[in-house]
Amino acid sequence: MSYPIEGSCQCGGVKYRLLEAPVMVMACHCKECQKLSTSAFSITAMVKASSLEFEGEMSEWSRPADSGNVSGAKFCPTCGNRIYHFNPDEPDMIKLKPSTLSDTSIIRPTAHVWVSEKQDWYDIPEGVKVFEKQP
Repeated sequence: MSYPIEGSCQCGGVKYRLLEAPVMVMACHCKECQKLSTSAFSITAMVKASSLEFEGEMSEWSRPADSGNVSGAKFCPTCGNRIYHFNPDEPDMIKLKPSTLSDTSIIRPTAHVWVSEKQDWYDIPEGVKVFEKQP
């Protein structure tokens, strides 16, 4: 994989560059991520905040997480596409939504979290880490 990789929201109002490989890519099966993705799980690429360059205005929304942390989200105010999630107490890490990348070949989860809320019909591939809740 060659970096940087460009990314954007659906309407192009928010653009960004990912400068280096994610620390980890995971699939989250919690009920909130099922609502977000309108699917069985949501994919997240854990990246260093310093490895992203953003262009364009983003809106912000947050909610309390089951862990007691804050789960914040940045998204395009025009098309509503989520760009990333974050925990304000961990400003050095960003939870990028990698389906917004122009090259999505990095989307290979090495961990599945919140499998306690997983849809029964989805089978987790062999060889990936599995966590009942948030590690």
